[in-house]
Amino acid sequence: MRILYIDLQNSGISGDMFLAALLELVPEPNKILKDLEELKNILPGVSRLEIKLMKTEKTGIQVNKLNIEIKETKEHRTATILQKSLYNYLANSKISNTAKEYATRVLESLILAEAEVHGELTKNIHLHELSSVDTLIDVIGVALALDEINGFNNRDLKIFCSKIPLGGGTINTKHGILAIPAPATLKILEKSKLITYGGPIESELTTPTGAALLANLEPQIIQYFPNMKIIKSNYSTGQKKFEKFLNILRIFYGEDKEFHGSDITQPLQKYVEQVSILETDVDDVSGEILGNFISKLEEEDVLDVQIFSSITKKNRPGHIIKVLCYPELTFKIIEKIMKELGTLGVRFNIISRVCINRKIESKIIDVNGKHYEINYKISFIETENGMELINIKPEYEDLRNISEETGMTVKKIQLIADAKMKQMYDDFE
Repeated sequence: MRILYIDLQNSGISGDMFLAALLELVPEPNKILKDLEELKNILPGVSRLEIKLMKTEKTGIQVNKLNIEIKETKEHRTATILQKSLYNYLANSKISNTAKEYATRVLESLILAEAEVHGELTKNIHLHELSSVDTLIDVIGVALALDEINGFNNRDLKIFCSKIPLGGGTINTKHGILAIPAPATLKILEKSKLITYGGPIESELTTPTGAALLANLEPQIIQYFPNMKIIKSNYSTGQKKFEKFLNILRIFYGEDKEFHGSDITQPLQKYVEQVSILETDVDDVSGEILGNFISKLEEEDVLDVQIFSSITKKNRPGHIIKVLCYPELTFKIIEKIMKELGTLGVRFNIISRVCINRKIESKIIDVNGKHYEINYKISFIETENGMELINIKPEYEDLRNISEETGMTVKKIQLIADAKMKQMYDDFE
């Protein structure tokens, strides 16, 4: 499992900083920059566009920095013009469809945020600061760079991110002096799962474009450095300089140390994902409360819940509650556990698991001359030789519904369903 960790603690994020750091990961960064210069022929009003990746020094550290020279007129650019130019560029690009979808989502996030701030339809929005060609440079450039490293394969690459400093103070815009973070940045952050904090200096550290690029990657926010074997570390900076703030964005690329050195050709490697295990012990909760707790968890996006009988340290009978969920839901589910059960503490641990592909297929079975539809869950692994079948299983809810309608036992319905399952096994082979 590959890992990309984006450390923003000493920088915040802007589009050019993010792109400058990512370019260090690709084999031919200048090719991407040359491709981006073609935007001068696509976006109306651009007469000159030159992009170079430079090395500069900050506090004794060599860092990447983009040098962009632009000559353009952008006074009357609308969101529609920017969208059309993005579409025209992507239509002639050889990048993956996933990368194209990402770039489109990022620009839509920026336009929608501006529309919500101003209370106007997106087609009527004039983007002002965001209407410059450098917005498209950042959006498309990040998509190109990530696509070069197969960055949109979420089964093979996990993206982590630190908490994001927003800065503070005010900023001058076309609409006057506004408080930081900018209204468009806030709108983007509202719809994301990113975790932010104010400061640590009086300046804008996270721009709308930076926020949109990051939010649409949906990284997992972590407090500390992830478990990984570092293969490459990159540094970048933006156009701003501060006396007592480094403004250096760091990116770390590597592998999960648990799988480093293992057989990378093993097909199960790409099915590794992170999950959170939550546990607590209760010895003063009735069966009715436990049953209601399970019903409440059914309303949440948990992966599994288990309850085990136990004996506590005071020799009282109790229960161990175990819940499996995705890491981003950890504290939401912990809060629900505490409120529903009254427990004082919940243990949690984020671990790796292998979770293979599955799909649902509907088949018709005959029960006493009447036809019923039943869903089968098919699990499989994708290998170099194609799909390898692991299991086929009829859905219990379907078996139960047919049992209730016919009066036959679930066991008998399952035997009939199994006959169809044998045919599905043969068809799969």
